[in-house]
Amino acid sequence: MKEGKVKFFNESKGFGFIKDAESGKEYFVHASGLIDEIRENDDVTFELQEGKKGLNAVNVKLV
Repeated sequence: MKEGKVKFFNESKGFGFIKDAESGKEYFVHASGLIDEIRENDDVTFELQEGKKGLNAVNVKLV
């Protein structure tokens, strides 16, 4: 599991971005990949999965 912080999340559109704490890279996250509800600046753990446009954060949980 990777750790990171929610940089941006739009609840009405159901997507956002998570910044990886280790690498500083940002990953796309879709509402379908969430386990817990998230908001901006939440600390989360996540896994990466190949999506249509690169790696996506999935199995996103609050820390």
